[in-house]
Amino acid sequence: MTAIVATIIVLGVLIFVHELGHFWAAKAVGIEVQRFSIGLGPRVWGFQRGETEYVLSAIPLGGYVKMGGMEDEMMDKVEGGSGEAPATDPDRSFDSKPIWARTLVISAGVIMNMLFALVVFIVVAGGWGVSELDTTRVSGVRTELLPAGAEGWAGIPSGAVVTRVGDRPVAHWGEIREALLELPAGPVQVQTAEGTAPLSFVLPESPVERLRVWQSLQEWREAEVAALVPGSPAEVGGLQAGDLLLEVDGRPVANWWGFQELIRSRPGVRTEVTLERDGQQLVRVVTPDVTTAPDPVTGEAVEIGYVGIYPDASTVNVRVPPLEAVVVGSQETWAVTTFILASLRDLVTGQVSPRNLGSIVTIGQASGDAANEGISVFLRFMALFSVNLAILNLLPIPILDGGHLVFLAVEAVRGRALTIEQRVRWSQVGFVIIVGIMVLALSNDVMRLLGI
Repeated sequence: MTAIVATIIVLGVLIFVHELGHFWAAKAVGIEVQRFSIGLGPRVWGFQRGETEYVLSAIPLGGYVKMGGMEDEMMDKVEGGSGEAPATDPDRSFDSKPIWARTLVISAGVIMNMLFALVVFIVVAGGWGVSELDTTRVSGVRTELLPAGAEGWAGIPSGAVVTRVGDRPVAHWGEIREALLELPAGPVQVQTAEGTAPLSFVLPESPVERLRVWQSLQEWREAEVAALVPGSPAEVGGLQAGDLLLEVDGRPVANWWGFQELIRSRPGVRTEVTLERDGQQLVRVVTPDVTTAPDPVTGEAVEIGYVGIYPDASTVNVRVPPLEAVVVGSQETWAVTTFILASLRDLVTGQVSPRNLGSIVTIGQASGDAANEGISVFLRFMALFSVNLAILNLLPIPILDGGHLVFLAVEAVRGRALTIEQRVRWSQVGFVIIVGIMVLALSNDVMRLLGI
């Protein structure tokens, strides 16, 4: 029940925000708005106010704003309309407006989704705090990232628990970062809970080099499966949440980073993973997907293996002041946007399997899981999904916002708009593409539920 309610809230709010953007923009440039619908298909409930009919429709997988003069037979069927549009004042029709105004109206839904995500990330950062890893235990130091003069930093032993950096006691991972970025340049001592002699290293003056010192440090994470990406090689291979990872092709792993390093080195290679589950040792076979990632030193794209496992990570929320919350929210919005764009690129180029696509079933499961974690996690999930919705709507597929923007670009280049017949034919093609994607995503979810 939690998953159902959470899914209704997520889809309802994000669809409303998206369509509200179209609605406000259309009104702002003087376009007649005939219907504002949450949902597609037949009308379930609604009311008339002024020129606009506000309705809830039967299929809760989208929404639309029907504007005067924007004729599209295919979309009329999807929207559940009768095909008989009311007469529109020619000066207030969609097609009568200049290209810039129509571009604004079409883009407004995406803009609203991005703004919604930004505001939510800022509110969560300011209201609940920034999520930091609740540990100061070190897995290791990537020496290749260290700037000259800071080599002493690599002396922190694997498994050590850092208690103080310079004159600052540290209780979570974020406080280590703050110490490295804010302490005065020069010699700094690092103390650990193991009681060994303090480690000394030279903290650089340059902010860029300080950041490299921070980025070289890896926190300790147990080699335990916290969650799996649906349809990923790990899920297909039979791994489960809670599994403790012991070996990769006979090579033991001490922690998460050791497991990740071995998997990254085996793109597309059949790999045996030894794990512990309920006190028993099992062997499962996975074939890591081939994907690309920037080399940490050179920045060049290199092929790596990917199996789709999320490691365990205990976190603590740390409150931040309002201005810092704005910075944190902006950074998180940008990070989520670049991550989704990279994932979409990998999907299109074949670097990620289409089995990773999920339908309303996956959305429901993820919504329910986020809701069970608390309001701050649920809000952050909504923000992430809002960015995802914005990016998907920009795909150049007719009937999506991106497809309409392509129509406007064609009009701008050739000096005249496509005919209604041409737009209808392209919309039919777009409809087939969207239905095909939905069928693929739903079939992936069905196969996952059946364990295929």
